[in-house]
Amino acid sequence: MKAKKSNRTRIIGLRLLTSEYAKLEKEWNASTCRKLSDYVRKRLFQKPIVTTYRDASLDDFMIETIQLKTELNAIGSNFNQAVKKLHTLQQIPEFKDWIINYDLQNKILFNKVEEIKKHIQKISEKWLQ
Repeated sequence: MKAKKSNRTRIIGLRLLTSEYAKLEKEWNASTCRKLSDYVRKRLFQKPIVTTYRDASLDDFMIETIQLKTELNAIGSNFNQAVKKLHTLQQIPEFKDWIINYDLQNKILFNKVEEIKKHIQKISEKWLQ
């Protein structure tokens, strides 16, 4: 079903104080209405207005999580550099065993870091809505 186009032909001129307009604009920006006229029309006819809401309780969590993500990336990078450096010392048998063992640990570490990154991304997307 196609919606009928409404031809709005009547115009209402309205003068506001700067403070009144600022309050109206603030409320409009907090809503999901794209046009100020749509917002005013909904308010005038007492239709429901959907407002956006951000859960501020997650702010501290997000800051800590972002710091944790940064630290994990740095640890993983340093670990990777150390393993690459040890790969150059393959002539010593003890290092060879250590390298094989820590290659496996490196893969596990990076898989976990990626898992954490995905989880952080999901939480970030939810938080930013």
